[in-house]
Amino acid sequence: MSKGYMHIYTGNGKGKSTAAFGLAVRAACAEKKVYIGQFVKDMKYSETAITKYLPNIEIEQLGRGCFIKKDPDPADIQIAKEALMQCAEKLQLGTYDLVILDEIFIALYYELIELNAVIQALTNRATHVEVVLTGRYAPDALIEMADLVTEMKEIKHYYTQGVLSRPGIDC
Repeated sequence: MSKGYMHIYTGNGKGKSTAAFGLAVRAACAEKKVYIGQFVKDMKYSETAITKYLPNIEIEQLGRGCFIKKDPDPADIQIAKEALMQCAEKLQLGTYDLVILDEIFIALYYELIELNAVIQALTNRATHVEVVLTGRYAPDALIEMADLVTEMKEIKHYYTQGVLSRPGIDC
């Protein structure tokens, strides 16, 4: 068995989840089994349709919607904690070759889950499982643990000029 590496895609620029989904496509096309757990999200974005085309990718949305402009309530915290336990089990069982924890750093930033619980889940994963963590605000402790860290840095973005997101391209 080979070692599964830990990737982090973070920063204030666009493309973190997109990069993770690109890796998922590559893995699926190499006949690997992929699990994507999307923290915080519950809306069907265009990328969730990928499961129609690549049956060895499983996606679960593990959130209750967008609370970013308000404080999360106890239900958000409970759902995130349950989601982390579910993801920890998938990491530990080793059924999947690649596990993506999309927007997990947002769940950490808003204190929906605890950093120590994430570290424990990552430490206890099956040795061959490759794992990708995405979102803004990656904590230093996880950056230290990672084998690969990519920071997406916004230089220029059309959103700042009032352009709305375009379905299928931006979200």
